[in-house]
Amino acid sequence: MLMLGRTASAKSVLLRQKILKRCREDIYHFLNHENGQIAIYDAVNPTAAGRRSLAKEFGKNDVATLFIESACTDERIIEENVRSVKISSPDYVGWTAEDAVKHYLSRMSAKIPHFDTMEEPELNYIKAGTSRDEDSYKTDAPLSDQGRTYAAKMGQALLKHRDGERQALIDRGGADIPLKPLKIWTSTRRRTFETANWLYDQGYSVRQRNQLSQLNPGVCEKLSERRIRAEMPEEVAKHAADPYHHRYPRAESYHDLAVRLEPIILELERQQDDLLIIAHESVLRVLYGYLLACNAADIPSLCFPRNEIIEIIPASYNNEATSIPIPDLPPEIIPSSPEDLEIPVPPSEGPSGSATPLSLGTPGISPKSGTPRMTKTSPSSGQSTPPGSGEGSMLLVERALRK
Repeated sequence: MLMLGRTASAKSVLLRQKILKRCREDIYHFLNHENGQIAIYDAVNPTAAGRRSLAKEFGKNDVATLFIESACTDERIIEENVRSVKISSPDYVGWTAEDAVKHYLSRMSAKIPHFDTMEEPELNYIKAGTSRDEDSYKTDAPLSDQGRTYAAKMGQALLKHRDGERQALIDRGGADIPLKPLKIWTSTRRRTFETANWLYDQGYSVRQRNQLSQLNPGVCEKLSERRIRAEMPEEVAKHAADPYHHRYPRAESYHDLAVRLEPIILELERQQDDLLIIAHESVLRVLYGYLLACNAADIPSLCFPRNEIIEIIPASYNNEATSIPIPDLPPEIIPSSPEDLEIPVPPSEGPSGSATPLSLGTPGISPKSGTPRMTKTSPSSGQSTPPGSGEGSMLLVERALRK
């Protein structure tokens, strides 16, 4: 699209109109003579009057219009987009990156006073934009200062534990051998891989895995339990009957999440080194449930406090789970996933389905039939597999809070 400043001459305005007319003619030819179904008319169309005129023009040729307004107020995202996409156009050949970014941003600013947001009731349109709500599933928010403090304390506790295990092995007469390499997997969400930044700065390998993203809450996001019960009683009943397989509208079920995690689980089984997985609690539930042979129905009720790292050590018959405490954390970030969506929704009353975590030093589940097999092992008992023998251990930690 040809972009013109506010001082455009009559000749340049005429040229622009000719170009736009030719674009529309190309669209009509594509739709009418090339079996086209959808054409994308990429232009700014900043004013309500201009959009109405455009829709009317297309309507004369039996072409329905759908306008898409994409809005972003985050200057960092805007500049990153300009730097990575816009300044590579032929308009900026021979320009320095800084001059090109500055010029393009000035062109955008010149158009802002002439922009009318989409509000025309007679037109079809979609509005898309960046969410400002850091608790939103859709928002990829960074860690706060408190989150970075948590990440550092978590990393320090883990390295201290590893050094302690090595020293305990030596004290028991074992060989003085190096620790197994520690690898770290996170999701691609910023606050997840930023939780690993402290360990990355210490020289450890961090790998982002998109399969480790949290369970999609669908339409239930940000809804209170009371509102979910009031608006979706049938869905709540279905969930109570089968919390593992049921999915709320536009959401994932835990079974869906488990299918998504299959490649991770297969690769995890082949690991010989120690592996730290930093992920949302919904992901940890599925991974823990697989490694500790939990009943599928119990997986949605597993609980992971933030002041612990769960260490899972492969054994001959049953994997063993122990907890590594993370000391000196502020009390407000210790409860399990306070920002997490309240699904599965527990029954409103009655003891049969209420979640009562077991006091095992490992994730707790509801005390009902099919309790997963867990080996109750104190971190200081000395019963853990030495760090230099056998397969690597898996360590699970929930990613830090934003605030």
